[in-house]
Amino acid sequence: MTVNELNLNKTKPDAPADSTVDHFIVKDGVEYSGTHLLIDLWGACRLDDAQYIEKTLIQCIEACHASLLHIHLHQFSDSGGISGVAILAESHISVHTWPERNYAAFDVFMCGVAKPLNAVDILKKAFTPQRLNVKEILRGQQEEQ
Repeated sequence: MTVNELNLNKTKPDAPADSTVDHFIVKDGVEYSGTHLLIDLWGACRLDDAQYIEKTLIQCIEACHASLLHIHLHQFSDSGGISGVAILAESHISVHTWPERNYAAFDVFMCGVAKPLNAVDILKKAFTPQRLNVKEILRGQQEEQ
């Protein structure tokens, strides 16, 4: 049985986004499941401070108008690096830090009316990176048929 056969979201494949409850987005004629930001911070600070990272994730969630379900962070004893995820009703924000390299990778993925790009300014202010790179991917686009 394939995922399509399971029909997990109980919508017709050709149903317009506004007739479903799956929180797909239609913008400029493009239908997609959500915006996924890949954010790299180089020359960043406070990447080994779990409490600070958790506080910053919460600020990002609030700025994006998203709904927090759970946060879990793990700090590695050898490097002080942190990996973690904030599970959201709208998807997630994940973080992986390498304090020994002053580098952090954040993924911000959100669907519905959340505003994931609002997280970028929060991260920039919190970690004061020397360089920041953001890649934006629209997830769940169907190929033209």
